[in-house]
Amino acid sequence: MKYYTRKKLTYEYIKIINALWGGNKMSRFYCRDEELRKLNKRYENGKFECVVIYGRRRVGKTALINEFCKDKPTIFFSALNTTGKENLEALSKAIMSFERPNAESSPEFTTYDAALDELTALSKEQRIVFVIDEYPYLAKAKPAISAMLQHIIDHKWTDSKMYLILCGSSMSFMESQVLGKESPLYGRRTAQFKIMPLDYKETAVFHPNLSEEDNALIYGITGGVPHYINKLDVRDSVDEALMENLFDRSSYLYEEPANLLKQELREPAIYNAIIKAIAEGASRLNDITTKVGEENSVVAKYLKTLIDLGIVKKETPITEKPGKKTIYLLADNFFRFWYRFVPVNASAIDSGRIAKTYPHAVKQYFPDYMGLIFEKMCQDYLLYYANDLPIELSEIGQWWGTDPQKKKQVQIDIVGTPVEGNDYIIGSCKYRNEKIGLDELELIREYAAVFGKGTNYHYYIFSKGGFTDGLLRAQERGEVQLITLADIFE
Repeated sequence: MKYYTRKKLTYEYIKIINALWGGNKMSRFYCRDEELRKLNKRYENGKFECVVIYGRRRVGKTALINEFCKDKPTIFFSALNTTGKENLEALSKAIMSFERPNAESSPEFTTYDAALDELTALSKEQRIVFVIDEYPYLAKAKPAISAMLQHIIDHKWTDSKMYLILCGSSMSFMESQVLGKESPLYGRRTAQFKIMPLDYKETAVFHPNLSEEDNALIYGITGGVPHYINKLDVRDSVDEALMENLFDRSSYLYEEPANLLKQELREPAIYNAIIKAIAEGASRLNDITTKVGEENSVVAKYLKTLIDLGIVKKETPITEKPGKKTIYLLADNFFRFWYRFVPVNASAIDSGRIAKTYPHAVKQYFPDYMGLIFEKMCQDYLLYYANDLPIELSEIGQWWGTDPQKKKQVQIDIVGTPVEGNDYIIGSCKYRNEKIGLDELELIREYAAVFGKGTNYHYYIFSKGGFTDGLLRAQERGEVQLITLADIFE
């Protein structure tokens, strides 16, 4: 079964559950039913497990773990961004609160070895889940912990009933220092889950009564991050939710970017400047460094950290290797939205005038803002939800380059590459209210010729505002596939 088929089935299941809950916003759980099923299946086998769960902050890792653990004997240790000593104290409290839940005070372990030995004794007697949340903090505070865990897994826990979960938000650390070949823990994990933000259709399940346009905008604001979806708290109106829960200095979401940067980074001011520069349109390294006022090497280092946090992403034209054409974009929709609309409207927010200025200072720019978001939605539609595609897709992305004849830059919104053969999907995405006509089909045909990688092209045009009669007739002739906003939400 292909991944996109499984995802489609999972989405249908979520819809059914949501209907049974009477349209509840799914605050009970964050659409991770498939991951939960797999975690429970491993629990039921009674054997030693070492499960690695990782993903960017706020994406729902801890919510998934809590849902999994709620009816199971669990020791939950949330590592702290502090010293090894203070983490040992916190680990001691987690173990002792499990063993002596009613005790007013309890002894602390003097060494990590003693704490791990206690866990060994507990796991011999019963099936126990031991969670280390934010494992990178513990590894930073106690660098030897990975080697210690490796030793105890190999010599004691393999034959125990221990169900170990290592969870972390630093994706580069988890991939290199936990899952990577250089890690002492390499080969010890029994399963791994990279928790990603929800896609546009999964996000829409939270608000089944809203329009496709509203649900697209909610996805454009939150990026499918469950924590942000819940904090935005859309009831009947996205505009009202933004007024109350983002464009207000007392709201959680107003402070979120600053708080997240302070929590994660030592020099938030420089990171803030880089994010702001990208949000304002700087995409190449030289352009970003010019706006920030730092050297290329300095900015490159900071960009790497932002990429690791899932805030920034590096993109290269599909089918091409990283190089001069590489650009930087904001991967996090919420950061992109915040930096696009909050700083420029700060005085209106501070003075309480934002409700008056909102229509012309914010809302009128939504179609432009949603352009890139819509492209991602259309790509996900083709990857995961579209039926009867003319080719089996290998990957999908953007392509840009220079038309050598006209000496101008060309950008193709969607290029779908084949698993085999030379047939490609070429697509255009327009998030505008007006109908799209035949000129768009001619344009993407011209761009496909510049791309020049395939021998046969299948054209797709996505439009929020619909299509002219001429373009609809072209579809009838089999020249193009036309897809509306409503179509991708079906």
